[in-house]
Amino acid sequence: MNRKEDLYAIDLTGATWRKSPASNTNDHCVEIADLPDGGMAVRDSKNPHRPDLRYTADEWAAFRTGIINGTL
Repeated sequence: MNRKEDLYAIDLTGATWRKSPASNTNDHCVEIADLPDGGMAVRDSKNPHRPDLRYTADEWAAFRTGIINGTL
């Protein structure tokens, strides 16, 4: 099994989902939950019943770097 499959095999039933403190209160944002080994799950806050996206620690770090330096 590859790493991505491992991430999607994790049960997130009891996960703690959170959104940015900078987000507004109308629930139109994304929520994140920590995964083992630094990975991250992301879901749409207005549709939490829909499937989430899962990222390895390296993918999440690359995404954050792109946001911070303005390339994304």
